[in-house]
Parts: sequence; C-alpha cells; structure tokens
Amino acid sequence: MLKEYASNYKNKTVGFVGMGVSNLPVIRLFLSEGAKCTVRDKNDLSSREFYQELKESGVEFISGPDYLDNVTESLLFLSPAVRPDLSGILAARSRGTRVTSEMEEFFRLCPCKKIAVTGSDGKTTTTTLIAKLLEAEGKKVWLGGNIGVNLFATLDNIKPEDFAVIELSSFQLMKLSQSPDIAVVTNVAPNHLDWHIDMNEYVEAKKRIFAFQNVDCRLVLNLDDPYSEQFAKEAKGTVRTISGNTENGNVYFNESGIFSDNNELLVAEEQIRIVGRHNRYNYAAAYSAVSDIVSVASLRSVAASFGGVEHRIEFVREINGVKYYNSSIDSSPSRTTACIEAFKTPVIAICGGYDKNIPYEPLGELFKRKVKFSVLCGATAPKIASVLDNVGYKEYVVVNDFELAVKTAASKAEIGDNVVLTPASASFDMFKNFAERGNIFKQIVNNF
Repeated sequence: MLKEYASNYKNKTVGFVGMGVSNLPVIRLFLSEGAKCTVRDKNDLSSREFYQELKESGVEFISGPDYLDNVTESLLFLSPAVRPDLSGILAARSRGTRVTSEMEEFFRLCPCKKIAVTGSDGKTTTTTLIAKLLEAEGKKVWLGGNIGVNLFATLDNIKPEDFAVIELSSFQLMKLSQSPDIAVVTNVAPNHLDWHIDMNEYVEAKKRIFAFQNVDCRLVLNLDDPYSEQFAKEAKGTVRTISGNTENGNVYFNESGIFSDNNELLVAEEQIRIVGRHNRYNYAAAYSAVSDIVSVASLRSVAASFGGVEHRIEFVREINGVKYYNSSIDSSPSRTTACIEAFKTPVIAICGGYDKNIPYEPLGELFKRKVKFSVLCGATAPKIASVLDNVGYKEYVVVNDFELAVKTAASKAEIGDNVVLTPASASFDMFKNFAERGNIFKQIVNNF
C-alpha cells in the first residue's frame, strides 16, 4: 500500500514542515520511490542526528525565518505543532500544493477500525487503557498518534481485523477532515492558549474528533465536564456517557467501584491498581469506548495489573518514609488538580515551567486545602506565586534551579509525606519535553 502511495510522487517534490524523528520512515519511503524531499523548519536542524543521513540522500533543508517562502512542493506534510493557516501554507494551497498531515493520510488509508481519544486531561492513560483492554481480549492493536509509533509508516502491516487506537491533540485535530469509528472526549479545560487563537478555537478543534462521524459511529462523553457534555447535541452517532457525580452515565463510578447503567459492578475499587479519581474517569471512558468488544473479565484483569503510564503519578522510590512521584505530564492546572487530589496524605509539590498563557487561579484554593508546601521553579513561578498570595497561602518558596527545587522539596518532607513533581506548566523553558523533565527528576531522586 505505502509503496504504491509513494510511487505516485516519483520525480515530484514532497515537503515536510517541522521535522521530528517520527518523520524519518516517511521521508525514506518517498526517497525510495524516486520522490524529491524537502524539510522546512524555522530552526536550524544541522545538529540533529538525522541531518547528515538525509542530506546525503538528497533531501533539501530550508530553515530560518523565511522557511515557508515559495512553497511549490506537490505534497506537503505538516507536523502537529505547525498551524495550517500560516500565510506560506495558505499561499502554497492556492498554487495547487496538496497540504496534509501524517494523521490525515493514516485516517484516509487505514483498513481497520479506528478508536481515537482527545481531551485536555487523561488522553494518554485512556488511550493506553483502551489498547490494553483490547489486547486482553486477544485483539491486535496499533497504538499511536500523539503517543507511540508513526502509524502512517506502519500501514502495510495493519490488517482489516486489527484495531488502531489513537491519541489526538488539538494540534492534530485542526488538520483532520475525518473522524474515527469510536471517539472519546475525556474533558475540555483551558490549555495550549499560547498556540490557539482563543478558547473557542481550542474547543472547536476538540469537536473535530466527532464532526465527521456518521450514524454507525460511537462518541463517549463526560457528563461531569461542562464542555464535553454539550457536545452530545452535535453528535451524529451513538453517544455513551460517563460520570463520577451521577448514576445517569452509561458507565459511572463511586467510592465502591465502576458500574454499568444497569447498576452492575464492573470492577471494585480495591481491584484497581492505579490511584486517583481522575483515573476512574479514564477507566470509565476506556471501557465505554469498547464495551461491546471487551468483556468484564478483561476489564478486571487490566485493572488489577495496569500500573499506570510513565510520568503520570509515577512512583519513583521511597526514602526515609517519604514517597517520591513523577507527574511531569501535568502541564496545566487541571492536570495538577487531578494529581494532587489523588493523594490522601500530605503533598510537597514542585510546580512551574513554560507559560502557555492559561490561568492558574484554580491552584489557589487547592494548595490551601491539599498542599503542605510547594517549591516553584521556572517561567510560570511568579504567576503561580501571585495566585497563592491572593488566597493567603504562604507555604511556598521560589527557586531558579530545577535540581535545587527537587532538593528543597525533599528537605521539607517528613515521614508520611509525598514529594510530587506536578508542574501545572509545559516544560519548554528548561527542557525539550515533559519526558526529559520527568527523567531528570527521577535521576535526581535516585541519586539521593
């Protein structure tokens, strides 16, 4: 399939705007079929590990402030972080360039059932849970999108009876003109407002996960989330609902466990290995997506064995009665709220990072109620400090060095406390991504 697809561009030019490692197999595919390839990026890529290989293969690199000038490629792939309405891209469209994305092409060509998850919080865990539930049922699963492998590059291996389970960000959704067979919206809260024009654009991007569905499709929505609850009236297919506040959901949960809408206990609370109310939402959403495919026995098996996804309230170690957790994925106040609420014993929180222009006011009362002490570090530290001052919370300190932040948090902890990296901010002020931030945190803790 892929060779036939790429052969259509023999002796034509295929461009890639924004370069990541996941693009490499796609570039190699086009090169092998006789296409010319360009890589356009505003940053100089000459120091990247793939640069020399691609340069020697004939790939042209165009970088700098004018990287989108004179786009004449026949086909242009946009990376997730590139806005589709940039002037250079709009001009290319008007000249006949076909503008697409790896995920758009995957959706167009994928032969199997597609299940996709979006939301401001819980995307990765819910997506992972869906994959594990299907695997427990004996299904072949291809996990990717915003996590996992480049799904487009794996198309030749995917069979019609398989399942593709896909995490989709708002960046990716803005470029999609197709929807999955089963769509899940975990919730919608302010996020990525440094990239989106406003909150309305962010919400509209999230709605694209079901905008192109038909009557045979399924949409899973959270009744407890004001935004996603309203999406039901725009749905074209079957709507399945979840809730932790009411028994009206098709799948709901309480302190006893997770239940179906006929009040059947699907899995008891003590059988679920990962902690946190937010993870009960993730389980409810995941099972709602595949309840007609996956047995209750498989749900219980996964609940008992699944220990969580790396960087999401990930237990690192216990030292002198103090437990250390890495939740570097917490790049927004809503994520940090879910993280901190998961703990029943005192929390020492490490917060701060890159500023995505989202409000931090929700942290004020939360910290007064749940956080014993906090260490603020990074670009958003002053913003968070101001919010804490406004509610009269004074149990914090601001530091300028990440390692010092971790060591300061450790020095404030006593037996029974939890030191938690939960930044409420992105990582790009100090780190290349949240994973690097989390790994460095773990390295510091493990070196104590």
